[in-house]
Amino acid sequence: MIRWFAILAAAAAICGSLPASAHHAFSAEFDSNTPVQLKGKITRLQWINPHAWFHVAAVQDDGTTVDWMVEGGTPNALMRAGIKRDSLKVGTVIIVHGFQSKDKRCKPSCKANGRDMTFPDGRKLFMGSSGTGAPKDGADPTER
Repeated sequence: MIRWFAILAAAAAICGSLPASAHHAFSAEFDSNTPVQLKGKITRLQWINPHAWFHVAAVQDDGTTVDWMVEGGTPNALMRAGIKRDSLKVGTVIIVHGFQSKDKRCKPSCKANGRDMTFPDGRKLFMGSSGTGAPKDGADPTER
């Protein structure tokens, strides 16, 4: 009996240490026919799994500001791409290219999937997640 319990405990430890494989497809939430370009200040960062979120106060052509939640890749994927928690500060002005969510109501804020981010110094980094069904637009370096 003790041996059986030890085997079960070992199996549970191994399974508990594996990453969860549940993930949503791009097309379940975002519209590949609605590209967006946002320029504005970062107002909040959520460095969480399974996706990091960048909150941006985007300035519109008429001068008004619209709040956007921009989904990025996993924190680990973003770090490998060169985007670290300390490389983005609240107040930093960025440009994001991505795709708007299918829900266009923008309540409490608009939502988009970010493909790439341009920093004030001109650096451009891929911020999306690969293999989720997002359009192949050349932003993902693994698609070339």
